[in-house]
Amino acid sequence: MSENTYSIRPAFQHRFKTAVVKGKINNVLKEELSNKAYNPEEVPFMTRKIAEAIKTQVKECAFERYKLVVQVVIGEQRGEGVKMAARCFWDADTDNFAQDVYMNDSLFCVAAAFGCYYY
Repeated sequence: MSENTYSIRPAFQHRFKTAVVKGKINNVLKEELSNKAYNPEEVPFMTRKIAEAIKTQVKECAFERYKLVVQVVIGEQRGEGVKMAARCFWDADTDNFAQDVYMNDSLFCVAAAFGCYYY
């Protein structure tokens, strides 16, 4: 008789690790945005490119059975304050997120990666 392989919770080593993902986001933002100036025509392309790069980097971490959602916002740096929020309905035991912010004299970028465990 074989053992039941169905798992309703990820093993500890396969959980979404916020610190690891934040490091990946930070690396992508630095790589893609260093020495870039805000250009409204390029922002849609840049946001998609950054989101795909983050998703690719996070997938390499092999968080088994996690659905990934990446959100990237780029805006012009004008010295104003910006507040952002995200609301999610999820399982606090298995799901998590990581985020990072990049700023230079011309632009700001907020990137978040959400990992939702797929039951």
